[in-house]
Amino acid sequence: MKKIKKIIQIGMIGGLAAVAGGALAGCGSNNDNADTLNQAANAQGAFVIIEETAPGQYKIKDQYPSDETRVVLKDLNGTERILSKEEMDALIKEEAAKIDNGTSNLTKDNGQISSGGLSLGETLLASAAGAILGSWIGSKLFNNQNFANQQRGAFSNQSAYQ
Repeated sequence: MKKIKKIIQIGMIGGLAAVAGGALAGCGSNNDNADTLNQAANAQGAFVIIEETAPGQYKIKDQYPSDETRVVLKDLNGTERILSKEEMDALIKEEAAKIDNGTSNLTKDNGQISSGGLSLGETLLASAAGAILGSWIGSKLFNNQNFANQQRGAFSNQSAYQ
């Protein structure tokens, strides 16, 4: 009887070890996929045209895949300029702080938005360029239903929303 119990115990330990090993291997492969996705996001950029629709309120007019990330800002007077990498980084950093504080329009319900539109930083993050440049805060936004609604509404040309 003692030998049978010993064999059963060894079998149970072996089975648990196999399950634990499989679970750890599964966790490791998820990290590989995340690394692959991050590399793909960094390899491709976006060309985005953002227009000012009212003072301090912006919409995405159009966006295209591109080798480099470029954002063209068209103000109320019709003047166009390209945002520098430093300007985009500063806008994303400022918006990240608002997201952390819960004051960003990107994470609020439509009914909670009092300004009537999105700021330049919010519009930038709602675009494809924001998804690429702000990938480090993506986890705060991409699982948020309010962000999905705001992102859709950030486009003046709905055919550009992809």
